[in-house]
Amino acid sequence: MVVLQQQRNEKETERGARMTLLAKLPVFWALEGKRVIVAGGSEAAAWKAELLAACGADVHVYAERLSDTFETLIARGSHHPLGSFARHDHAWHAAVFEDAALAIGDCDEEYEARAFFEAARQAGVPVNVIDKPAFCQFQFGSIVNRSPVVVSISTDGAAPILAQAIRRRIETLLPASLKAWAEMAQRLRDRVNERLQPGAQRRLFWERFVDRAFRNEPSPQAESQFIRDADRLAGDLPTGKGHVTLVGAGPGDAALLTLKAVRALQAADVILFDDLVSDEVLELSRREAKRMLVGKRGGRESCRQEDINDMMLALANAGKRVVRLKSGDPMIFGRAGEEIACLQQAGISVDVVPGITAASAMASQLGISLTHRDCAQSVRFVTGHSRKGALPDNLDWTSLTDPHTTTIYYMAGRTAGELSGRLIAAGLSRDTPATIMQSITRGNEKRWSGSLSSLPAAMEHFGYEQPVLVGIGTVFQDPLHARGCHGSLITARA
Repeated sequence: MVVLQQQRNEKETERGARMTLLAKLPVFWALEGKRVIVAGGSEAAAWKAELLAACGADVHVYAERLSDTFETLIARGSHHPLGSFARHDHAWHAAVFEDAALAIGDCDEEYEARAFFEAARQAGVPVNVIDKPAFCQFQFGSIVNRSPVVVSISTDGAAPILAQAIRRRIETLLPASLKAWAEMAQRLRDRVNERLQPGAQRRLFWERFVDRAFRNEPSPQAESQFIRDADRLAGDLPTGKGHVTLVGAGPGDAALLTLKAVRALQAADVILFDDLVSDEVLELSRREAKRMLVGKRGGRESCRQEDINDMMLALANAGKRVVRLKSGDPMIFGRAGEEIACLQQAGISVDVVPGITAASAMASQLGISLTHRDCAQSVRFVTGHSRKGALPDNLDWTSLTDPHTTTIYYMAGRTAGELSGRLIAAGLSRDTPATIMQSITRGNEKRWSGSLSSLPAAMEHFGYEQPVLVGIGTVFQDPLHARGCHGSLITARA
């Protein structure tokens, strides 16, 4: 679309790839009415048999003896609501694999496991020998069951206890009511498809559905209400044009994204992302979404803002749902105002999802309050460079020397020396506490604390490749020397 953008994307490595390396392919296999083989009568075999029957399989059990649990399961499960059990009180043989969909074996000895494995393979039946990875073509994961929502977790056999811990964590996140919502979605699907066109209409409907699905149990009237919503969307939603959402990616740690930001990433057709957006954040986006790097960085070849505006317009006019993904918060030095004005002027609908701005992340990482009542009665955010790359010409240096205000300077790495000099010349004490942070909340985070006069020398420890945040004010004072302020001790880091 834009030559510069194409060139930059060609230079990029496979950053933010849609799918990183997988140890195994997660597959959900339909077994209803299918014949499966379970060889063995142990407790472990009983658990696998129960799982298969719950999927609707006709489970044929080959074993001379069964555990008490297995005996009870078969006696109780002869009228299983989905699957069924057929007991064969003899060992398996090669003919049992005919027309089988899966084969599960519980074998004590290596030679038994090998024989079962080879016989199943020769018959073309996928096979798993319990607790013998060398004889498994597939594995069972740890399951969270909100069927028809099913979550399976695998560690590729490396740490089953970790998979169980993950399952417990997910169990707490997914309410039991999710089952009812998923069942309703199944019932609604065909009726919604009849009413709404593929693409923007259907996606908007299901986004609204999902917004409610993690709340309480659906009411008896919910299904009819959703059908009425679909009818309204079919009549009211403009066709042809897409939509743009400006999303704040936060300082870098993907765990700091809002739920609304994740939903926007999951709904996007195209994501235009800044250079500072972390790969962990991009990993949360929809797999099918096209990702385009449009970052602007000082001292580097960059996309012009006009190019980015043109891309958003072209994509939205083509009916795409576009996410403009910005580091930090879009409305804090993110040029969001220009983008919103451009889109609105062209008749493109746009909304904004706020993110955690770098100053808030700095405060949380340092464990300080930017407005501690003993130190500062206000806080302000100031840009550290203008379009020309120098300090802005219109800064009020007298007001910036107020000792009762905490000031955070964004993108001030290259101007830190001049910033320090201008503030001292305007009357701010050269001993005023100052802090520099880089890559906030990321694994390579760096921080320094000292005095205002030492800012220029401190920047030598950071370099100028990555942007920094500079904080100036009493709240950043070393608590061992502070009077009335109780921040956290900040040690210098190179």
